[in-house]
Amino acid sequence: MDKTYDSLHMGRSSIDLYSNDIGTPFVDISSYAAYVGGSPTNISVGGKRLGLNTALLTAIGDDPVGDFIVNFLNNEGVETKFIPRKAEHRTSAVVLGIEPPDKFPLVYYRDNCADINLNIDDVLNAPITDCKVFQFAGTNLSLEPSRSATMFAAEQAKQAGAKVVFDVDFRPDQWHDVRAFGVIARSVLPLVDVVIGTEDEINAAMLRDVSQMNLTHSQVSDTKVEGDSRSGIEFMLTLGPDAVVEKIGPEGARIHLKDGEVIDAPGFPVEVTNILGAGDAFGGGFLYGLVNDWGWYKSARLGNACGAIVVTEHGCANFMPTMEEVLKFVEPFGGLG
Repeated sequence: MDKTYDSLHMGRSSIDLYSNDIGTPFVDISSYAAYVGGSPTNISVGGKRLGLNTALLTAIGDDPVGDFIVNFLNNEGVETKFIPRKAEHRTSAVVLGIEPPDKFPLVYYRDNCADINLNIDDVLNAPITDCKVFQFAGTNLSLEPSRSATMFAAEQAKQAGAKVVFDVDFRPDQWHDVRAFGVIARSVLPLVDVVIGTEDEINAAMLRDVSQMNLTHSQVSDTKVEGDSRSGIEFMLTLGPDAVVEKIGPEGARIHLKDGEVIDAPGFPVEVTNILGAGDAFGGGFLYGLVNDWGWYKSARLGNACGAIVVTEHGCANFMPTMEEVLKFVEPFGGLG
């Protein structure tokens, strides 16, 4: 397709404050490093560093935090001219503790945040019909007006011939009920070509039997969503997508296709510093492959390599690799093929 942008990413953006005291309990943290974050924002940076022409549709407040985000994105070369400022709302923030290998306490500050107030007019002002890939995150769907704006954008992008990619991005504390997340996630799937998610996220999206999840809001925030991801994926593929890309951590990724084929793309062994951002780094790499017709396996391998590199670093968007860095990293492992 002859489109101006390789990919357009819609959803949240934030200032991310990551603990400098790695291994220290959250209550004892003494200082933080400030980065740019938010899943679609991170993915737009990851794709840009690899060589895609990316644009971002998020919203920021008329505040210094919004200035911080736009300045970083402009320096990266991500197109920011479609990002509205909403003076009545604030740019969001995230605070993260880092206690490898498995404790990464995360706190969102999203009350009255700007990006969840993206609306249909904001979509109409963005290049929804002028991109090869339109990618959005599940958190977009948690509240109005972002929910209907995102569904409208997916509808418009698909009609214009773009590949629509749904990063499930399930954040339990952003939903009043995990079952509500499933209802909304399933409703958007007819507009989606590719789904990307972890086993937990896929199970949450496909949780149809409400008797399986009788938990309070506080309980679900700390609970794995159990289920048979394979049956969930099979059902998901009947609702519209051509492929479900299941992120399986250190093992890499598994691509489930509508015709029943399953493609395993192994990961790369590394020592983990911070797992937050691994999925977004994967997304940037995978979408690069999708835009450039690399095929499912090689696209996922590129995503795995990007994720492996980022988990060795302190933050996310600020540490996304370039293609040169990726190729150097994968060389000892026999490359991406």
